Amino acid sequence: MSPSMTAEDDIATTAYVSTVTEDSIAEFGSSIPTPSLSHDETLRVNINPCLDSAKVQQIQELLTEFQDILTSLPGLTTTIHHVISENIPLPEDLFMQMSKSEIFSTCDLAKAYWQIPLEENRKKFTVFQTPLGLMQWTRMPFGLVTAPATFCRLMRLVIGDRQNFLSYFDDTMAHTRSWSGHLTALRTLFSLLRQHGLHANPVKLSIGFSKTEFLGHMISHGTLAPVQDKVSKLINLTVPTTKKQVRSFMRMFNYYRAFIPDFASIAAPLTNLLRKGSPEKVSWNQSCQQSFDTIKDLLSSDPILIIPDINEQFVVRSDASDTGLGAVLLQERNQHLMPCRYASRRLSPREYNYSVIERECLAIIFAVRQFSKFLAFRTFVLQTDHKPLSFLKAGAPKNSRLMRWALSLQEYSFHIVPISANKNVQVDALSRLC
Repeated sequence: MSPSMTAEDDIATTAYVSTVTEDSIAEFGSSIPTPSLSHDETLRVNINPCLDSAKVQQIQELLTEFQDILTSLPGLTTTIHHVISENIPLPEDLFMQMSKSEIFSTCDLAKAYWQIPLEENRKKFTVFQTPLGLMQWTRMPFGLVTAPATFCRLMRLVIGDRQNFLSYFDDTMAHTRSWSGHLTALRTLFSLLRQHGLHANPVKLSIGFSKTEFLGHMISHGTLAPVQDKVSKLINLTVPTTKKQVRSFMRMFNYYRAFIPDFASIAAPLTNLLRKGSPEKVSWNQSCQQSFDTIKDLLSSDPILIIPDINEQFVVRSDASDTGLGAVLLQERNQHLMPCRYASRRLSPREYNYSVIERECLAIIFAVRQFSKFLAFRTFVLQTDHKPLSFLKAGAPKNSRLMRWALSLQEYSFHIVPISANKNVQVDALSRLC
């Protein structure tokens, strides 16, 4: 079906695609190339090699019981009506649910979108041309505008509001604090897949690990770290020569910016290259190279953040310098305050004219807004090395700008705790590097 395919690939792909397509007599169709597909359905499950033989035996018995959902293309038993949009969960919201989990298992659904049958009156809109004539999809193909929302709706119906389960498109995870609870969770997950006629890909099934990769992060014992394989690929990127390449570079590194305390300041020479009116071919100088190398070095230094626990109190530290703002969200772990998120930015030209107290108050506003989703509807501690800011809770300032900021903070419940500058050195460094 494609010139790049071997005869064997062509036959295998045609046979496999025929399970999710059918002949069509529609009056129109698209020219859509059919990709070469992998047909390895061998039951090769990734089981944690560190588990003792008794636990491995328990897993093998469980897999044998549910072997029917680990092979072949299934027929969905749940009806999914026409979906236009669906709320897609944010990765950080999913991470928060795993703050106390110790054991993880992950699975991908086999040919995920193809597990959803199309309604009869929708098939005609998916017609495509092949050397064998017109064909139309009988199951949901990749590329439909509403396909992601439809699949998220399906997984929301399957998983529901059950604890110990997460789903992000076709990535599904079971996470628990104990081994006995984990076996129960796996049995529940496999039962739900069987009940709804869904099948998992055995090759991508990982069971019983204390550390797992999920959504580009390595999760272990309540901590987050970048996945080293992905970091290695980013580190090996060559120097960009055009604005498009710089924009692509920044997009990739922005995903891990929460791990880099002074990302905004370090990346400033690169973001300056993207200013409106700047030439398409970038002028790469020493400061750009230093910024490029520093970001790579920081990501390769194994940065770690703790996963926020919404049941524990948050501590926010903020600071301002002559050039920028810095903030960090912390929580206590093992009697030590540990970072959950970093944030920083440079001052705008207008903000350079602010007084010291205005810049310090602006740093608080910046910090609270950055971490608002963690701080809303709960009491937190606000630590600052600028004592005059106690007016934010004690009374009304005469300065109209400070008054507006003080009013904007009234929706939050917090205690201001002054700290010495030497204890706030981490955030102070962030602001001064901007």
